Amino acid sequence: MVFVDTSAWFAAVVPSDANHSHAANWLATNSDVLITTDYVIDEILTLLRARGEHQRAKLLGQKFFDGSIAETYFLTEEDVRQSWVIFEQYHDKSWSFTDCSSRVVMDEMNIAHAFPFDHHFHQFGTVRVVPKD
Repeated sequence: MVFVDTSAWFAAVVPSDANHSHAANWLATNSDVLITTDYVIDEILTLLRARGEHQRAKLLGQKFFDGSIAETYFLTEEDVRQSWVIFEQYHDKSWSFTDCSSRVVMDEMNIAHAFPFDHHFHQFGTVRVVPKD
């Protein structure tokens, strides 16, 4: 199972992104189950719309909600509380609240691999970033 972050989803669907071909190629050849969270979905759809990519947001959203692109983990109230603890504890990092929630879910589900173009996942210390750096 591989956790997919906002930065990887963005690169995969926006051809002008510097990591687009890297992301698209990895996703095309990946055979592992992909998982993301409702918080990541919120973040990527909002980011796409904010950058004028409404049609791409709509198409990606459809894939998320029909389950054809990844499994979606919906954060619980306790996950949100734990995300807040991490957010407060690691004040020396520039992790977003969504990054903190991703870490909580990955720890909870024992997910060791993540697909981000976000350096924050390297800082977690418990995650192996794919594809290999």
